[in-house]
Amino acid sequence: MGWQTVSSRVVHENAWITVRQDDVLAPDGRPGQYGVVEVRPSVFVVALTDDDEVVLVTTDRYTTGPGSVEVPAGGTDGQEPLVAAQRELAEEVGLVARDWTPVGTVDALNGVARAVEHVFVARRLSPVADADATGREQAAEGITAVRTVPFADALAMVRSGEIRDGETVAALALAALHLGRLV
Repeated sequence: MGWQTVSSRVVHENAWITVRQDDVLAPDGRPGQYGVVEVRPSVFVVALTDDDEVVLVTTDRYTTGPGSVEVPAGGTDGQEPLVAAQRELAEEVGLVARDWTPVGTVDALNGVARAVEHVFVARRLSPVADADATGREQAAEGITAVRTVPFADALAMVRSGEIRDGETVAALALAALHLGRLV
C-alpha cells in the first residue's frame, strides 16, 4: 500500500507557493500528518559561451544570505518552460541564445515539496538589446555578479562547496551528462 491522503487543507498561499497540511495514511497503514509545499514550476539554464564557459550569477538570497552562486533560473510564471528559460536568461544575465536543448526535469526537495524544475542548455549566446532592463532585473533579484567560468571549473566549484545551491548542482549534473562530461 502506498501513501493515502485522507484530507487536505491549504494553510498558506501566495503567488509563488502553496502550503498544505494533509492527514495521511502511511504505507504501513499508520495515520499521520504531512506538510507539503507546492512551488510553481521553474526553469534552470546552463548557458555555455563559445569558449565552453558556464554563465553564473552570484545572488543574495533571503533564505540563505549573500553569495549564492547559481545558474540563471526562475519561475515559469505560467509560460511554457522554454519561453520562461529564454526570459530568465535575458533578465538575469542579459543574454539570448540561438540553440536551446532541454536536458531534464528535476523534482526538487521531494520529501517536503512538489517543485518541478526544467533544465536547459543554452548555446550560441549574444547580448540582449535592452541592457538597462537586465540591470533593473538584476537589482530587483539581488544579483551582485555575473561571470563565466570554464565548465570543468563549475563542476570543481560544486565539489569544493563554492556552489551549494541544490538546483544549480542538479542543472550542472544534467548538462554534464548531456555533454558527456561527468567524471
